Amino acid sequence: MLLSHRHRFLFVHIAKTGGTSVRAALKPLLWHDPWYYPAWVCHRLDHLCGHRLAAKLPRHARAICAREMLPQAIFDDLFKFAFVRNPWDLQVSSYLHLQRERPAVLAACPDFGSFLRHKFDPQRPPQYHLDVTAMPQSDYVLDQHGRLLVDFVGRYEQLENDFATVCRHLGLEQRHLPHLREARQRKPYQSYYDDVSAELVEVHHQADIQRFGYRFS
Repeated sequence: MLLSHRHRFLFVHIAKTGGTSVRAALKPLLWHDPWYYPAWVCHRLDHLCGHRLAAKLPRHARAICAREMLPQAIFDDLFKFAFVRNPWDLQVSSYLHLQRERPAVLAACPDFGSFLRHKFDPQRPPQYHLDVTAMPQSDYVLDQHGRLLVDFVGRYEQLENDFATVCRHLGLEQRHLPHLREARQRKPYQSYYDDVSAELVEVHHQADIQRFGYRFS
């Protein structure tokens, strides 16, 4: 999550949706924000006391977290935005990321299908601390009553165009959007699935599919 008081925006960072690139493009703006350095001190104090001050918004915090931590007038005044991704593509990206960065997490999963069965096993509590994409993307942008808390939801599939829309709304010159954590030599996401694994994602991410209009194809 990225908050700028000067430019009055709140970026809700959903994992594996191009958010690292968006953060890299926008974070330099915070260095000229008069609140940046006092907030940095508060963040450090928050870290030293075990995060009991609630002074830092976690990287992948949900929008409702910011609404609860910020004064209502400030939250309402912010332009709040997030990016989402096709759920089937998202799960492939998550699998390849863990395979590259945290292979021990996949020790019990010899292939992609077993990874999904293990991850979405209804008898097993979701391991959000290991893989944050176990949480539906819609959970990041809705309140407890299913109401949308953000003003704009962009799509990973058209990241550059939707990021340009965000910049125009904020009155910013177009910011360079770097391509960070881009998977190399990756096959089309559809090729990782069979009928069973595709249905697992469809069931688990039904809320995202309905709200954002995604399809497997």
